[in-house]
Amino acid sequence: MNHLQVEDSVKESFCAGFPDDGEGDITPVARAVRQAAPREYHSFVGGVDVPSDNGVYCMTARAMLNDVFATLRAKRALERGKGDPGNPNVLARCAVADGETARSAVKAAAEAFPQWAAAPARTRVFALGRAVRRRLEAHRSEIIEVLIQEQHPRVLAEWQFAGLLGGYSEENLQFYAGQLHMEFSQGPRRMLVRRQPDGVVCANPPQNAPLSSVLLAAAAMLAGNTLVVRVPRSAPLGAMYVLREILVPALEEAGAPPGTLNFFCAAPQEVLESWLNDPAVADIFYIGPSDFGLRLEAKCVARGKKPILELAGNDGVAVWRDAHLDRAVQALTECFLGSGQICMVPNYAVVHPDIADELLRRLGEAVDALRPGYPDDPKTLLSPVVRSEKFFAFLDQAVGAGAQVLRGGHRIEIDGTVSDNGPFLQPTVLRVDGLAGARLVDAVREETFFPLLPVVVAEPGDDEHVLGRMIAFLNENAYGLRNSVWARERRVVDRFVRDVRNGGLLKVNDSHVGFLPCLPTHGGTGLTGGVYGEANYPPLRTSRLQGVSVAHGVNPRDAVFGSPATTDCTDCTDCTDCTDCTDRSAS
Repeated sequence: MNHLQVEDSVKESFCAGFPDDGEGDITPVARAVRQAAPREYHSFVGGVDVPSDNGVYCMTARAMLNDVFATLRAKRALERGKGDPGNPNVLARCAVADGETARSAVKAAAEAFPQWAAAPARTRVFALGRAVRRRLEAHRSEIIEVLIQEQHPRVLAEWQFAGLLGGYSEENLQFYAGQLHMEFSQGPRRMLVRRQPDGVVCANPPQNAPLSSVLLAAAAMLAGNTLVVRVPRSAPLGAMYVLREILVPALEEAGAPPGTLNFFCAAPQEVLESWLNDPAVADIFYIGPSDFGLRLEAKCVARGKKPILELAGNDGVAVWRDAHLDRAVQALTECFLGSGQICMVPNYAVVHPDIADELLRRLGEAVDALRPGYPDDPKTLLSPVVRSEKFFAFLDQAVGAGAQVLRGGHRIEIDGTVSDNGPFLQPTVLRVDGLAGARLVDAVREETFFPLLPVVVAEPGDDEHVLGRMIAFLNENAYGLRNSVWARERRVVDRFVRDVRNGGLLKVNDSHVGFLPCLPTHGGTGLTGGVYGEANYPPLRTSRLQGVSVAHGVNPRDAVFGSPATTDCTDCTDCTDCTDCTDRSAS
């Protein structure tokens, strides 16, 4: 389904809200989430729960929006052991691990690795992948509800769930199985090209999308790796939910040994340093800002670890003069999904001068229809933005560089009224004239992570010149997550497809953020993925190619010096058919 469409089965509101007084009409799914509160999630090491006296509390989204300061005070009081444990706005308590628990998680993963890696690739991929997908389908409503309680609007939660399910689709699993193990034959030789797992993979998901990031990193286990996850203290509920309720039972169903998956909640600095220093750690999967991620990359290489980076994005959308404008506008408004606080939404557009005015008119009308609200409201698209200072710094710098503010530019309350202290930001559209100086505008050059869309209008000229400059502009982007193009003329589409080399994904005449089978959801070049950046398929990024030849009856001297290969079955005491005697269980 389209990421902004809501299927009939989920159009009803699962949650009409969590009023402070504990009353109100709520749906069965929301009621179940609430009545289970506070859920208790422990660290999980070597197949065993590890409790802790130290913990963090997760509060309902509605309580945070109604009175963020009072809710934070109640949360902190609970974490100091002085609050009301019966507070109806508490959703869960998550244990916070100490250093010893974090170190023991890596040890457990290292001990489980030989057994899990020895399982045939197809067994791992299909047994685990299908088990995860079944549990995702069974827990669909609960996962969406948990995402809503982490301040994701319902349409954003629906979109994220579509990506989670698609990541473990049958098409994707078939693709991974084929990439992990390929087999060929040449005379008396059976030859394999396969990917061997790296070992212990340690994953650090971000606080803005921990649930979906955990399931992205978990795909590394399909390749035979074992996994350690540090759950962020600031937003642990979603990650803990999918780890404990989805992945642990799926691994048990797939027959994985204890220790294949380990997780705990902790602050990042000490944990990342311990991973860098632990010889058992093979890969560090880091999702976060570019500046820190690139420094971490250098440390990983210096200490013999493979860095797998998912950093910032600054996605571009090119709109040619013959584009279907209404559909292009729909794709551009994806910039404002979750108030732009997603790495893979459009961050800027570059448009042909012939259609710029009309495109901006239609875009303005579409932006006027966007609204803030409680995340359980299916009409809400915008999320709260806690820190807005940088937004206004971007805006002021753009105006100083000659950009025009066409829409937005203010903080607003939940009802849409302008306010100096509102929790939301208006969807904001800038017009930047000319490609030549556009990268001097910070909002064009950098990831903004706000509901802010600069539209760069290319200089007039003949089609060949304008096309070349638009393609060059996309390629000059220092980041490289996604790009998309809107054009109808085949020649123009072919030029974009041929010449746009920046990024891990290019989409033409399609949703910028929508998910497709066998294509990557993440990964990219430049400041998005670091020196080793590319489209990110976790089972492939956390494994390495190996070639294997299994021969029967081959004379080495003849093989080296070019004589015809001979077959001498007297060398092979256990076979009756030299083309079939090898154990093929690994395939």
